[in-house]
Amino acid sequence: MSIVLGLPKGSLQESTFALFKRAGFNVTCSSRSYTPTIDDEEIKCRLLRPQEMSRYVELGLLDAGICGWDWVYENGSDVQEVCELNYSKATSNPVRWVLAVPNDSKIKSVKDLAGKRISTEAVGLVKRYLKKNRVKADVEFSWGATEVKAPELVDAIVDLTETGSSLRANNLRIVDTILVSTTRFIANKASWRNRAKRAKLEQLRTLLTGALEAQRRVLLKCNAPKSSLDRVVKAMPALHAPTVNALHGGDWFAVESVVEERKVRDLIPALKSAGATGIIELPLNKIIF
Repeated sequence: MSIVLGLPKGSLQESTFALFKRAGFNVTCSSRSYTPTIDDEEIKCRLLRPQEMSRYVELGLLDAGICGWDWVYENGSDVQEVCELNYSKATSNPVRWVLAVPNDSKIKSVKDLAGKRISTEAVGLVKRYLKKNRVKADVEFSWGATEVKAPELVDAIVDLTETGSSLRANNLRIVDTILVSTTRFIANKASWRNRAKRAKLEQLRTLLTGALEAQRRVLLKCNAPKSSLDRVVKAMPALHAPTVNALHGGDWFAVESVVEERKVRDLIPALKSAGATGIIELPLNKIIF
């Protein structure tokens, strides 16, 4: 038994390969190849643009794939969502499809788009948005470099943004957010009903989500004398409760816990003030809940 897995080519490719690495899989691909290799005999990989991933998964040409929810929505694909994977090109934040116009444009809302020309890669998404708001406008497909088309070629654009920096660099302002999207692990429904394939897909889900959870957390360890132990334990956050082990002799204890990395800069001084010593911070590869 093997599964055919679609991996996203383009902006998500590097971050996806890195996620698989943290999950325990080595995925490699030459610059001209569309068939990555993976060190798992039960998985065959294919490299595809995210825009077409959900269609091939729905048709059963792929057992599963990774792509943004926006393209599942755009294609209207009937697929099984295995899980949400909160990562993108640069951050762990969702990406947004936004309506943007030049800074000096008179367009202030969707209603001002009546009779205007809009450029986008997500034509279906924009047409649904206009229909919902009862606005008639011309929507044309963009083959790329969408930001540079306004105002000379079109009145507005609908484009994907993660940080908004590219829009600002091209003197564009956001009028409205049309769709918020995150990366999804999707499967063909027949493959999902297959017991062996589903077991493999669920294994992948466990390892990928575990790697993402670990990305935001670290293992914090310290020592504390018996006289300070209660204060140190109270200061140490934990998923459930800190682990406490007595050191040889009984007067000192080792305290450790998994904590959110963003809290460490405040937590280490607090632990030191509570009496902790020998504080160390260690990265994690996976956390399985």
